[in-house]
Amino acid sequence: MSITFLPLNHRRKSGVRKSNLAVIPLKTTTVRNKFEEKKVAETGNIEVNLMNASPLSCFCNMKNISYFEHIMKAFPRQYFDSLVQQFQADKYSKGFTCWHQLVFMLYAQLAAVPSLRSLEASFNFHTSHHPRLGCPPVRRSTLSDANARRSCDIFFQVATHLMSFVSRRIRKNYTHALYLIDSTSFTLKGRYFDSWTRLSRNGFTQGIKLHLLYNANVSSPVDCSFTHANVNDLTEGMKLNLEEYATYVFDKGYCDYNWWASFESKNARFVTRFKDNVSLSVIESRIIPDDDKAVILSDEMVKFKNTHPRGGKRNWYVRPLRRVTVAREGNPVPLIFATNDMESPAIEIAMLYKSRWEIELFFKWIKQHLKIKQYLGRSYNAVRIQILTSLIAYLLLSIYRQKSQPQKSLWILLSEVRGALFHPVSFDGGLARERRRKTNLLIDKQLVFHF
Repeated sequence: MSITFLPLNHRRKSGVRKSNLAVIPLKTTTVRNKFEEKKVAETGNIEVNLMNASPLSCFCNMKNISYFEHIMKAFPRQYFDSLVQQFQADKYSKGFTCWHQLVFMLYAQLAAVPSLRSLEASFNFHTSHHPRLGCPPVRRSTLSDANARRSCDIFFQVATHLMSFVSRRIRKNYTHALYLIDSTSFTLKGRYFDSWTRLSRNGFTQGIKLHLLYNANVSSPVDCSFTHANVNDLTEGMKLNLEEYATYVFDKGYCDYNWWASFESKNARFVTRFKDNVSLSVIESRIIPDDDKAVILSDEMVKFKNTHPRGGKRNWYVRPLRRVTVAREGNPVPLIFATNDMESPAIEIAMLYKSRWEIELFFKWIKQHLKIKQYLGRSYNAVRIQILTSLIAYLLLSIYRQKSQPQKSLWILLSEVRGALFHPVSFDGGLARERRRKTNLLIDKQLVFHF
């Protein structure tokens, strides 16, 4: 048994001179790569390029991985395995592990499959990629049972971990974070849905709510939670751990003066809207710059008149607030903002609240472009798993875009990946530079053979 070193770009069909070959006994050579060990077991020889490359660089230039595999490279597999072990999620799994379930659900998101039957047919067609993903062929009944019965805690923890990773990765260029708080509802009506959504419906929707904390600086979610449709947004908003010196923007659905007072203890700013029936007294009126008079109607320092707004309720917010009135184009009713920021210009306060539209666009994006409107399961657990895997898919795409093609929009990148999910990656641009850097780094540490 031996290792054969071949010239660069050698093909089996072409002729190779014996003078260009080098044979080394296997006993004196250490083979570390699993692919190399498999090659030795099958043929007894390993073919390695000699000219212009070291043995390791030849192994690094093997067949390109698919787009799906490359996107999955950013997935925290070690952290995921530790969660599986912690929750004992693979206990009694009978061969269908949590990893298999995750890969199949992410494939459903990226490929936009309409049903379990389509998922089974399309994924099982690419049999050559199953070993590389570490997954067997999928069976729709097995996946359906796993989504209905297995806890979604692992998917939630993984989504939260990826959110924090993306936020830390890109946030280095920003001094203070800008967070947006909001929620969106998912309508769930009909057979099997009514059994667990009808009792918790409100006057607007029947289904579940996704509450989200969104980092506007990095265009990525940071935290999320699920509730029934009749749970008030403020209930989940008050559970957030406020970050020191950060700015939070939310609508008037989160109006609670005592919660607003908690921002002062963290030295955090907030921008929101006053309710129409709020009772305020004006302390001071600020001068508006001439350039902003067309937009800013008034800029005032105010305080609450009543410390006991209703029976048994105490208002602990005693500090002055700032009220900024902004004109709206095409609408005679102005917007009245409330903030504890006493230093920023009034036009900046208006622009901060305008940035709240980004979280609305994020909700619109995942609902339009990812697999959320059609559900692969109808239980409460299955719906949450599908929504969480859509968030994981979004985060993995964001990481892939940042590494490879930051100039492209996320929707264009998703369209390209969706059309070539199991095609080999063409290493151009940033991907090529990253691959060359890693290859050269490894080559420098290897022994190069000269013949």
